[in-house]
Amino acid sequence: MDLFMRAQPISTRDAIYYALRDQIVLLELPPGTGISEKEMSIKFNVSRTPVRESFVRLSQEGLLEIYPQRGTFVSLIDLDLVEEARFMREQLEKAIIQLACTSFPSDQLAMLKSNLALQQLCIEEQNHITMFELDETFHRILFDGCKKLNTWSIMQQMNVHLNRTRTLRLAADHHWDQLYSQHLQMVQAIERHDSEQAEQLMSDHLHLTITDQALLKEKYPAYFKIR
Repeated sequence: MDLFMRAQPISTRDAIYYALRDQIVLLELPPGTGISEKEMSIKFNVSRTPVRESFVRLSQEGLLEIYPQRGTFVSLIDLDLVEEARFMREQLEKAIIQLACTSFPSDQLAMLKSNLALQQLCIEEQNHITMFELDETFHRILFDGCKKLNTWSIMQQMNVHLNRTRTLRLAADHHWDQLYSQHLQMVQAIERHDSEQAEQLMSDHLHLTITDQALLKEKYPAYFKIR
């Protein structure tokens, strides 16, 4: 998936940007955390210039808040942005899984099944970061199999806001059987060419984010922006 699989050589600035974005999405840098150019330049062993440029880019994406004379902080989770990202993702992913039910390469179907097997192992091991990565990879395979990877990449630009709540949900509640079951049923629907069932499963799957919001806000109130 895009967050974790970057085989192409990238600049120092981009490497720092991706590293910081991943740490924010995976909550290694929780909402509200203060960070500084000096701290990050030492951490990455680079000058302040690529760090500053990365900060600006992350700020433009709404992941950092930069306050002159006060400092830079990881932004609080804005549920309006989360909902907008979820809405976009639901529309696109329902269309993708309909395409997959029409035609889907056998090798990509095998990759989905291998991913499911890894999800089962992850449920036993209770590693929420690995589970998040497997979840993302599952959906990326669907886009790849339908020859829509450019669409996936564009969607990822907004998904950073949604992904923080998804990571938080996995960390807060390790009962991931429903997540696995929905993925399994999607694969079965693709094999049956049952586009109606597959679309409903995808819709239900992506509505889990809405269902979990109240629980997450109650458990982690300091992480969320007050509306």
